[in-house]
Amino acid sequence: MILKVLLVIGVITAIYFFFIKKKPSKVQGEQKNSKKQTPKANDMIECESCGVYCEVNDMILSGGKYYCSKECIEKG
Repeated sequence: MILKVLLVIGVITAIYFFFIKKKPSKVQGEQKNSKKQTPKANDMIECESCGVYCEVNDMILSGGKYYCSKECIEKG
């Protein structure tokens, strides 16, 4: 009888930890604080002037904004 009770408690605990328990609040807080992240090498970013999406490697950073070409920098 006591083995059945322990087994039920063990199953309920396992279900709780696998499906119900949330991630630690420290990890969630770090994600909320880092809203503005620097783009990675293969992220697609929109040109500030013409609106074309290009990879960060192909973009030109000028004045804190990304542009796809020198012509767009002159327009913007």
